[in-house]
Amino acid sequence: MKLSRILLALACACAALPAFADTTALRFGVEAQYPPFESKAANGSLQGFDIDIGNAVCAATHLTCKWVETSFDGLIPALNGRKFDAINSAMNATAKRREAIDFTTVIYRVPTRLIARSDSGLTPTTASLKGKRVGVLQSSIQETYAKVHWEPEGVSVVAYQDQNQIYADLAAGRLDATLLLAPAGQTGFLSRPDGKGFAFVGAPVRDDAILGSGVAFGLRKGDDALRQRLNAAIAKLESDGTVASLAHKYFGDIDVSPK
Repeated sequence: MKLSRILLALACACAALPAFADTTALRFGVEAQYPPFESKAANGSLQGFDIDIGNAVCAATHLTCKWVETSFDGLIPALNGRKFDAINSAMNATAKRREAIDFTTVIYRVPTRLIARSDSGLTPTTASLKGKRVGVLQSSIQETYAKVHWEPEGVSVVAYQDQNQIYADLAAGRLDATLLLAPAGQTGFLSRPDGKGFAFVGAPVRDDAILGSGVAFGLRKGDDALRQRLNAAIAKLESDGTVASLAHKYFGDIDVSPK
């Protein structure tokens, strides 16, 4: 009986431990197919803006970064399933996502734009896109935006799990356009041979309720200690110029400062 009580007490103590119990490592969830934010180098290592930001945060907090790869639409379920401690994968902090998870302070903000053939005459409006096929990343805010603003007006919104497959179908003519974060489109498609003849068309789209206030680390509800620790690291990297320097490295003159 005494042993049973001891085992029960140990089980309760373990259940009460905070999610971020490992004080030496920080496990980031990432979808590694979205350059220049995150992707894989030829040797299989992770690279990109978010990867460098994550490593800088780990250095500032004296933690070891560990990366757990999953599909973008699986990031929030995996976070809440305790597969990792934080999401670091170009995820905008939106009102909808805040219903499921918490976020740190915003780290950066980038424009959402439409890519199509430069001679297509398309613009990011319902009148222009009616009857066209627009590819979006599954579970992204771009998918939500397109389904809310365009799909009811006759635009075919096609969701993919992999942005690279969107590029392939766009180049092959199976899609007319894609809506995505501008730096991802520039690095992942427009700057490559398959992107020849394509361009950003029209102005960036804007809807803060859907597209969010900017990109931040996603956290489980109630992980306040981890949020405070990461917020302090983000503030340090903002003040010492690390975020600005990395943004210029990956995005050039695109202004990604939080506004």
